[in-house]
Amino acid sequence: MPQYAALLEYDGTAYHGFQRQKAEQPSIQSKLEEALYQVTQQPVVVTGAGRTDAGVHALGQVVGFTIEWRHGPEALQNALNAHLPDDIAILQLKETLSRNEGQSPFHPRFDARRRAYQYVVLNTPTRRPMARLYSWQVTRPLRIDQMNMAAATLHGEHNFATFGQPPKGENCVRHVFAARWQQQGENLLFFIEANAFLYRMVRSIVGSLKLVGEGSWTVDHFVTAFQSQDRAMAGPTAPPQGLFLVSVTYDNLKFELGIRD
Repeated sequence: MPQYAALLEYDGTAYHGFQRQKAEQPSIQSKLEEALYQVTQQPVVVTGAGRTDAGVHALGQVVGFTIEWRHGPEALQNALNAHLPDDIAILQLKETLSRNEGQSPFHPRFDARRRAYQYVVLNTPTRRPMARLYSWQVTRPLRIDQMNMAAATLHGEHNFATFGQPPKGENCVRHVFAARWQQQGENLLFFIEANAFLYRMVRSIVGSLKLVGEGSWTVDHFVTAFQSQDRAMAGPTAPPQGLFLVSVTYDNLKFELGIRD
């Protein structure tokens, strides 16, 4: 049967993460599978490149699924978007071919080479009600230069056990290609790209870097905590609503992404 890959954007506020929940709680995966069934009358299992947590958003999530469909990708995309809720949309959809004979078909998670996240910190003492679902408001002034000095130590291949737990097994080694802050008005944006991430790794890193920015930690304190490979040494985990999965990179699949490094 034809296999498809889709670029997905969603507001994660109302969902218990991407992955389907056993207790019938709303998830992105379950909504996608419901829409696919409504369109095709076929039970379909959707696989995602990243299992975003409850309240986390995506601008560039990639999903894959296999169905029997004879009307082309554009018609399928339009039909699915007509059945999806307003807070989930398929931005692009492509039919993927199996790679060379004898190789496995495309897998959005295992074939991913890089994943990139952005975290938004609203750094102002005045409440911004319209930003509360899409940023973490920190009222104390943050020094972006100090946070960038600490973030630079994340580059390369390291054991990130201080900042998260592996989804499976015990391997906490990840390769970070980019980690930096930039300021846009009252927002401080943290961009991080790696080959893969531990569970809650980005939010834990942001929470620790926030301590550096406000002066509670020095850069050396951050490095000591990082090198300890001890989860208890991390700072408080940043809340989910400021986190966005912005892109997933593959060798043989390319989408036109809205946000890139």
